[in-house]
Amino acid sequence: MPSVLFVFTSADKDLKGGSIGWYLPEAAHPYYVLKDHATIDFAAPKGPNPPIDSGSVKLFAEDKLSVQFLNDETVKSKLANAKKLSDVKVEDYDAIFYIGGHGPVIDLAVDPVNIKLASDFFQAGKITSAVCHGPAALVNAVGKDGKSIFTGKKATAFSNAEEELLHGTEVIPFLTEDKITAVGTYEKAPEPWGAHVVVDGNLITGQNPASSTGVGNAILEALRK
Repeated sequence: MPSVLFVFTSADKDLKGGSIGWYLPEAAHPYYVLKDHATIDFAAPKGPNPPIDSGSVKLFAEDKLSVQFLNDETVKSKLANAKKLSDVKVEDYDAIFYIGGHGPVIDLAVDPVNIKLASDFFQAGKITSAVCHGPAALVNAVGKDGKSIFTGKKATAFSNAEEELLHGTEVIPFLTEDKITAVGTYEKAPEPWGAHVVVDGNLITGQNPASSTGVGNAILEALRK
């Protein structure tokens, strides 16, 4: 069975002290797409019990898979025993997947352990994937040529338009769309909140929460190849 590493943020505060964390459906939906087809481990910069974005719990209180994820004993155990990123070995996994929420923009983007990990996955030709703000975790990762992994690639992430609608532009250090656009080709759905998934080689990205299932399916398809 292939193995996938789900990476969560450990950041629980934005630049203005607001509560943040990982975004519930962006973990839940891909998890249930993949769990019967792959071994899944959880990890975060600080390891166990990565903070969840409480706003996402409220917003997705009626979402079946999100509720299931929160109450799933296996998931609870995986979160409680999440590995520290510094303990992760690239050779143990076929794919890495970064869950969004504002957190990755704060910690994973600049975490040297994560930057090396993401770079190593990408350079090994392994599936390197992320959804929503998750691609922020990849903005400083590099390919074998030392250039950004987004250089010459098509990719997506939470759009500037969506960030503005959420009034999120003041609480994070950068906009992921801008970072991708600077070196690669950024794509998005025709309208904010629309599902959009981009696959370019071993790089798989999704735009927003609505893209979570699509990213999970794209990872599964890539694993089957």
